Amino acid sequence: MANGFGTLFIGVAGLQSSQNALNITANNMANVDTAGYVRQQVLFEDRNYITLNTTTAISHQQSGLGVKIGDVVHSRDIFLDRSYRTESGRQAFYQATYEATREVETYFQEMEGQVFQGALEDFWVSFQELSKAPDDSVNQNLVIQKAQLFLSRANAVYSGLQSYQYNMNTQIRDDVDRINEIGKAINELNLNIQKIEAGKLETAMTLRDARDQLLDELSALVNISYSETVDGVVKVSIEGTEFVDEVRYYPLELQVDKLTGFATPYWSHLSDVERGKYTYLFHFNTDISAENKNDMGKLKAQILARGDHIATYRDVEGMDRTTFNDTTGMSVMLKAEAELDQMIHGIVTAINDILAPNVEAKEVLNLAPGATTMDVTLEDGTIKTVDVTSKILDEKNCCVGASGELPPQELFTRIGTPRYTKATFTDNAGVLQTIYLYNEEDPSDSTMQYTLTSLQVNEALIQRETELPHLTIGNMTVDYSLAEHLASVWDENRLTLNPNDTKGCSFKGYYKSMIGELATYGNVYGATADTLKGTVASIDNQRQQVIGVSSDEELTSMIKYQNAYNASSRFINVVDEMIEHLIMRLGA
Repeated sequence: MANGFGTLFIGVAGLQSSQNALNITANNMANVDTAGYVRQQVLFEDRNYITLNTTTAISHQQSGLGVKIGDVVHSRDIFLDRSYRTESGRQAFYQATYEATREVETYFQEMEGQVFQGALEDFWVSFQELSKAPDDSVNQNLVIQKAQLFLSRANAVYSGLQSYQYNMNTQIRDDVDRINEIGKAINELNLNIQKIEAGKLETAMTLRDARDQLLDELSALVNISYSETVDGVVKVSIEGTEFVDEVRYYPLELQVDKLTGFATPYWSHLSDVERGKYTYLFHFNTDISAENKNDMGKLKAQILARGDHIATYRDVEGMDRTTFNDTTGMSVMLKAEAELDQMIHGIVTAINDILAPNVEAKEVLNLAPGATTMDVTLEDGTIKTVDVTSKILDEKNCCVGASGELPPQELFTRIGTPRYTKATFTDNAGVLQTIYLYNEEDPSDSTMQYTLTSLQVNEALIQRETELPHLTIGNMTVDYSLAEHLASVWDENRLTLNPNDTKGCSFKGYYKSMIGELATYGNVYGATADTLKGTVASIDNQRQQVIGVSSDEELTSMIKYQNAYNASSRFINVVDEMIEHLIMRLGA
């Protein structure tokens, strides 16, 4: 009888185990579409055996107590997880860079740059017309109108690029905020997982799923490394610096440039802000490449693409190849701004130098033997020392407008300074001479540079187009050679796109080269992003085979556990009938 009643425990164990397995399967089915949910699998094991110590038996007899759930497996493949997060970070990096490149192309109005290129070609055509009749006020007015249109269109593109930089700056701020939110959430999940799993009786599966999902998201934003301690805590590092440890997380802060408003993330716990010493999140002293394993994370791509300032022609002019590639060339936006401004600077200065040519002072001033400087008097009475290499107006080879006044009018002016400053000096013969000192471009003051933010069409020419230089000094005859020079300068190889470009190009060719290079980079970034997208999807498919919930598989398991439950129920009924039969017979 004892063995008979004990056999009931076997059936009860089967009922309980099957019921719990059904509950776990039902939970999987309920979360089949839940993002980040990991399938739970049931593993059964034997309950303890009862050993009957009999002296007459050849061997000890054992009586089992049924089955129980040994473990509920939280299935994950750590190798697939690491591979997925690595490739996800790389894909996000190239995707963000590609989007920045596409945005630049948009501001130039499609790949061919039809709108801006149209303004450029119209400006060139106006000089072709001027060369036919330089003294015709209609042609002069056409040049001035097309110059205004050209400058307006160039400023619109340049302003658009700046606007996108500020949009990217906002995205950077948002991403840093999100990174901090993820760090805080992972730290809280670590603490809660520790509490639940401290007794070694339960696995905090839901919390682990949430933590793994946060790691997936974080890996797309920045380059991370992580490890799990024996007590279930996940430690996370970003770019090699600890972000989350066993106790706390270390938030990122933003250093904001007072001039541009651009934000740069830095580690507050490693920085001394009061002394102006910052430990920045990213260091760009190593080439970004797959080989160096540092081409990861959307945030890095955004900071690189945005750059750290508004670029001008000075960010490309005169640079060597290495310096350019390590600075301006690393940023999509800086490169686009610098190359555009360099083209405008080249066109503007070339035209102005033809209309109002300069010459070195030593070729005009009668300096004493061995002298390298001369003092001249400005209009306000100030004495200025002029170096022999200083530029002054070349009065012998310049033309004037209808009024015949000197200095001749330039087509484009700077908002910070006129082209010339009038000065006088006494030559060796004691005669008072007048010269016009050229006001050089000041590297420290953008208003004194021929850069897009400081350029405007000469107001004097807008009011009187006949002041456009076209007449020779003295006899006031039309100088056709000057107009022809203005028309031909567009085909001269005066510019190089950047230090990586070994061959020069004309103004017309420069724009095509710039757009062509931009399109090439865009195709490379886009193709890389698409390839990595396929890689990420492939790895995720493999990962889903491990962690994902299949409704068909779960339904199969549900049928299996249901049948096991029914079998246990029938087993109990049979044992019950047997015991009842024995009792009734013995009782009789």
